[in-house]
Amino acid sequence: MKFVVSSTELLSHLSAISKVISSKSTMPILDNFLFQLGDSKITITASDLESTLITSMELDNMEGEGKIAVPAKLLIDTLKEFPEQPLTFQIDDDSFSIVIFSENGKFSIVGHDGEDFPELPEIDQEGASSINVSHTVLLNGIEKTLFATADDELRPVMNGIFVELTPDFMSFVASDAHKLVRYRRADAKAEIESSFILPKKPAALLKGLLPKEEFDVKLEFDDKNAFFELTNFKLISRLVEGNYPSYNSVIPQNNPNSMVIDRLVLFNTVKRVSVFSNQASNLIKLNLSGNQLVVSAQDIDFSISAVEKLNCQYEGEDIEIGFKSTFLQEILSNISSADVKVELSDSTRAGLLLPEEKEDEDEDLLMLLMPMMINV
Repeated sequence: MKFVVSSTELLSHLSAISKVISSKSTMPILDNFLFQLGDSKITITASDLESTLITSMELDNMEGEGKIAVPAKLLIDTLKEFPEQPLTFQIDDDSFSIVIFSENGKFSIVGHDGEDFPELPEIDQEGASSINVSHTVLLNGIEKTLFATADDELRPVMNGIFVELTPDFMSFVASDAHKLVRYRRADAKAEIESSFILPKKPAALLKGLLPKEEFDVKLEFDDKNAFFELTNFKLISRLVEGNYPSYNSVIPQNNPNSMVIDRLVLFNTVKRVSVFSNQASNLIKLNLSGNQLVVSAQDIDFSISAVEKLNCQYEGEDIEIGFKSTFLQEILSNISSADVKVELSDSTRAGLLLPEEKEDEDEDLLMLLMPMMINV
C-alpha cells in the first residue's frame, strides 16, 4: 500500500482522535491508530474499547487497499516536527513495515497487523433510536452539565450525562448528589421517548470536536452504544448501564424566597470570602434580609473571618443558608447570564440557581445546590 498526504492535515486529524487513547490500556494494539485504505480515502480509528473515534481523509494519490495498525505516539511525535509538506507512506503488507518519505528524508516505523484491532460495535437497528441534533444544542448541553458529573465507583450511573429525548424537549442532566444541573431544549425533540447515559470521557471528546462543527449531528443509540456522526468524525461510545435516578423529585417546586443579584459580583464575593472558610468544609453563609445579602465565612481554628454585604432584589422571609463555596463558585461560573436568580424554600432544602435572562428562548437551564448544616 502507498499513499500521499499533507503532513499538517494528517496531524490535525490524528491529534483530534488521539485523545481517546488510554495510557493504561490492557491491550497493546490499542496504543495504535488503525489505518484503512480504500475508496480513494484513508479511514483512521482510535479506541480504548469504551470510546472509539473515527476520522477519514480523501486521498488523491493512493495505491492498494488494506489496513495496518500504526504506533500512535511515535507517529504524532514525528508529524509535529514537520512543516507543511506532502508525505509519502509506503507500507509493506507482509512485514507491516512503514516507510515515510518527506522532502528531505526517510523515516521507518514498524506497524502491526490491522486485523488484531478490535471489531467496532454496530448498532442494533431494531432497538435503535435516531435523531438529528443541532451541533450547538449538543455542545451547550455537554458544556453546561459535564462539570456536575460525579466520580462515584459505587454508582456508575452518576458518572455520566443523562440525555433524555421526548416529543416536547431534549434534556441533559448531571448530578454528583451535591449539585444538579438540568439543561433543557424545546427546539430539539424526538417522536418517541428514549434516554441514555453518556459517560464522561466521550462527552469531553465531543466537547472538543463540536466547536469546529458546522452542521447537525446525527445521533443514533441502542441499549449498549451511542453513535455520533459529525462532518469529519464519528464517535462510538459504550453507554453507562443502569437507570438514572428520578432527578425531578429532588427539585423543590415551591420556593417562596427569591433573590436576583449580579452574577459576577456574587461570584467574586464568594471567591474572596471563601478564603476565610474552614478548609475542610468550605462552608460559607448567605444571610438574606430586606434587599441585602450578607456573605460570611469563618475558620474558628485560625481565628479568621470575612463578611461582605451586597445589594440585591429580594422577596421573601429573612433566611440564612450555608453552601459549600467551591460548588457555589462552579455553578455561578457555568451560568452565562449577567444576573442570577436564586430560589430558596428554607435553610435545609436545596437552593435553585437560574439565569435571570435567557440567551435563547428555547433554552431552560436549572442548577440546584444542596445546603450545608450551619453550626450555630
